[in-house]
Amino acid sequence: MKIAKIASNLLCVGALSVGAITTVNAHDNAYFDSIKSANGGQTRMAGVYHFELVLAKDSKEAKENSITVYVTDHASKALVTAGGTASLTIVQGKNKSTVTLLPSGTNQFTGKGVYASNANFKGALTVTMAGKPAEQARFTPFAPVKAVPVKKDEGHEHHH
Repeated sequence: MKIAKIASNLLCVGALSVGAITTVNAHDNAYFDSIKSANGGQTRMAGVYHFELVLAKDSKEAKENSITVYVTDHASKALVTAGGTASLTIVQGKNKSTVTLLPSGTNQFTGKGVYASNANFKGALTVTMAGKPAEQARFTPFAPVKAVPVKKDEGHEHHH
């Protein structure tokens, strides 16, 4: 009886460990960079959220451009941003600025910031959904992406 209980506990711990490893690997930055995001931006995971940062793609010079962040859960379901707050810190070379983003639409935060659409753009997003702790994600949306081969049996399926 005691041995059966120990074996059962070990199997449960092993299954949970494998599940945790699979979940982490399925949502790393390399994975998100290998797929097309729903709105043409760059997607990152932070906590229980997926944040998709959408910027102007054709701004050769630094000027005021739109910024939109779409918020979804791990199953790509839109999450309501009303009552939440967000900011994006933009670093390009020696220039650094922070833009406040406001809830917009169902699952968006929007604003305007000064940036050029080039590879040295780095963004640090902080989002606080209503009644939840702050989450952060880092973006390099114009940086060249290294191709990462996805094995045929490593599909990205959600079973939540």
